[in-house]
Amino acid sequence: MKAEARVSPLTPWAPKTVEQAGLSHDLVMQLVAKTLHLAGELKGVELAARLGVPFSVLEPSLDLLKRDRHCEIVGGAILGAPSYRYRITDAGRQRAALFLEHNQYVGKIPVPLDQYVAYMRRFAAETSFRVSKPAVREAFSKLVLSDRVLDQLGPAIASRHSLFVYGPPGNGKTVISQAIRNLLLGEIFIPHALAVEGQIVRLFDPVNHEPLPEPTVTFTLEQEETTDQRWVRCRRPLITVGGELTLDALDLSYSQSTGFYRAPVQTVANGGVFVIDDFGRQHATPRDLLNRWIVPLESRVDFLTLQTGQKFEVPFDVLVVFATNIKPAELVDEAFLRRIQYKVLAESPTPEAFIRIWENYCRDAHVPFDRALVETVIETEIRPRNIALRGCQPRDLIEQALALGRYLDRSRNLTLDLLSTACASYFIDEREESVV
Repeated sequence: MKAEARVSPLTPWAPKTVEQAGLSHDLVMQLVAKTLHLAGELKGVELAARLGVPFSVLEPSLDLLKRDRHCEIVGGAILGAPSYRYRITDAGRQRAALFLEHNQYVGKIPVPLDQYVAYMRRFAAETSFRVSKPAVREAFSKLVLSDRVLDQLGPAIASRHSLFVYGPPGNGKTVISQAIRNLLLGEIFIPHALAVEGQIVRLFDPVNHEPLPEPTVTFTLEQEETTDQRWVRCRRPLITVGGELTLDALDLSYSQSTGFYRAPVQTVANGGVFVIDDFGRQHATPRDLLNRWIVPLESRVDFLTLQTGQKFEVPFDVLVVFATNIKPAELVDEAFLRRIQYKVLAESPTPEAFIRIWENYCRDAHVPFDRALVETVIETEIRPRNIALRGCQPRDLIEQALALGRYLDRSRNLTLDLLSTACASYFIDEREESVV
């Protein structure tokens, strides 16, 4: 009976030979030796699971290690080589120690760069953003944004080009930027590591990547294909960096102690959204940062450099969002602004929008909403202080008032006296007291 495979058309399938894996026999043999050195003894299927490839990819390396007396078979079932137990010998430990001195990478066998490039090209061609007008409104439904802002965001996202989101602090620029991921369709497979010119580059980042459950795959008995375990099925990335971003973070990071590289943040963000928050507050100047982005933003290709000086290309399929409370024209000159084609102003809310934000947060905080109370706060607490309305104020004032209520052992309700006290501690009083 023929069965269906409920998987993405972009799913990488497991290689059956070293040649299909796209790697040298020497690299595979080194990883087999290092893994056995650390584990001591493993079944063939256990070794294959640790290295993320079928046993058939590892078998030639195990045969070579057995021939050189660097590993031995110490038991197993009658099911064949995958069920045998392999143990490293003393001579094998010495050889593995030499490999570990060169680099300490032990884990899933890397994916060669050319296979990753081919995958990302197919990914860019076959995936898309959901950018119809209704879809944009649905993606930002939890935010109170004007039609003007939404109709600027839609075309910017549809173009898959970079954009500035700018405006006064507290109006949700970061939240707007991060909500763009709601428009990303599908999933992405990310390699644990890449093999580049004999070097290893870690790409999967458990901090920034969100793995998804393995898809259900059912095949006929004659069919042996499985997903390539060297890749991790993930939600499309959302990477946010702020004032801590440096130019070094945009290049390969090499560790002298481990002997392998870590991918830069924009490569980790491939296939998703890369938000540079508080743009202009980094240690590097905006000009230096944008100089680094000129080629990738226009060509969709990034260039990275190994310790040897060898340069190589990687795909740059990233929607870059620069979020700032500084006017773009004050950050960079016209030539740079031209390369970032879309600029979206995160405007301050109108009184009506402010009330809607307040209502939404009351619902999230599970407290009653009283429109008249909000209007009173605006008229008696905010306007007299000559303070502009900001999108963050409802959340902050509600949280402060509820915290004060808990301190006073009150019921979980918003009252004018609690909100007045919250305003007094939240807003800065510019009036100077007389000095006696």
